[in-house]
Amino acid sequence: MFTEPFPPVDYKQVVSAVDGIEVYAPVPAGGSDQQEVVVFKCPQCGANTAFSASDGGITCSHCGYYQAPEQSSVGRQAEELEFTVDTMQQAAQGWGHERKDLECQQCGARTSVPAENLTHTCPFCGSNKLIQRHELQDVLRPRFLIPFKIDPVACVNIARRWLGSSWMTPRNLLHIVSETAFNSIYLPYWTFDAITSAAWKAEVGHTVTKSYYDDGEWKTRTETEWRWESGKVKLRHDDLLEAGTQRLSRELLDGIDRFDFSSLTPYEPAYLAGLQALDFDIPLEKAWEGGRQRMREITRRACQEQASTNQIRNFSMSLDFGEESWRYILLPVHITAYSFEKRTYQVVINGQSGDISGQRPVDWKKVWLAVAGLLAPGLLVGLIGVATMIVGGVGVAIGGLGLAFLVAGAIIAAMIVYQAMRMDDI
Repeated sequence: MFTEPFPPVDYKQVVSAVDGIEVYAPVPAGGSDQQEVVVFKCPQCGANTAFSASDGGITCSHCGYYQAPEQSSVGRQAEELEFTVDTMQQAAQGWGHERKDLECQQCGARTSVPAENLTHTCPFCGSNKLIQRHELQDVLRPRFLIPFKIDPVACVNIARRWLGSSWMTPRNLLHIVSETAFNSIYLPYWTFDAITSAAWKAEVGHTVTKSYYDDGEWKTRTETEWRWESGKVKLRHDDLLEAGTQRLSRELLDGIDRFDFSSLTPYEPAYLAGLQALDFDIPLEKAWEGGRQRMREITRRACQEQASTNQIRNFSMSLDFGEESWRYILLPVHITAYSFEKRTYQVVINGQSGDISGQRPVDWKKVWLAVAGLLAPGLLVGLIGVATMIVGGVGVAIGGLGLAFLVAGAIIAAMIVYQAMRMDDI
């Protein structure tokens, strides 16, 4: 009698929500070796585990069992990949363990969370309106990551100190942020290495003094002489960082992009236990375009620094790229989104160094009072000068002093307004 094998062909066991019940599901198209499934269960009590951001170990959220991290940092020696078709085809795919993807209905962000998570808030806008999507298994798997060093609880104090560092923020803002929780999330990044070789030429201006005879006497004048100059530059670019997501602005991420790459560690699914992760939405080709543009600008500045003066015109440069390589990595970031006066603000903290960047609401009443205080002395002294014009020279001197005060106050006031606009709109 023929007996059908169990489990059936092309089926695999998946996590069951009921103890003692085995559940099997069809293997996704592409083969069963597409993703190695790792289920994080406590070896002591069998409960779900959670990630400890302080040292990279795994802590059971039920009984407190602790498993020390098995870190093997490779640092800047982490293997890089060349831009070849073979490399892309051989790259591993998926996260390497069972997770689920949630899509925010407010901002559209799609984050990967542990399969056991029952509740979730979007780390980018704070919305609870999320729907579960099919987990993408054909996406590129990260090769390396930098583990978290900063605990999410410590982020509240970091944010409070940062918000309190400016007199322009509203007084009750510290209370609001104290009640805001930070989400620990691994963000996708690309790193690029390359050598740029450039040849340049330009007209370079030199200021010269010339003598000439006029009205029976010798006089001097200065002129700019333009001379052609040329040179060559060869630069090595190591670990140029390009964000793999558009969910956070470039200005926000630039404020926290100082990572210590000596802590780069080979990617293991255990690092994502209990944590969120974001898949890249900027593909390798587009990220490399941005990386090449930045390398081009760095090389252009190096060429112009070779010129004998900083007066340059008709500059041209030919540029070649060589030894191009890349990595896809995950970097640790804490994110929160808080609401103030019907507007959402984002704050991000480097999960390794504690550097912070973000948006801060501005109390514009304080700003305009400060502007008025800076302009008032100049206006007052100027009015006194006008009123004392009948005295002659004294009134003119006072009026001139008032104008100087007014100009200085206006410059400082403009700087304050610009800073306030940057704080609010970064």
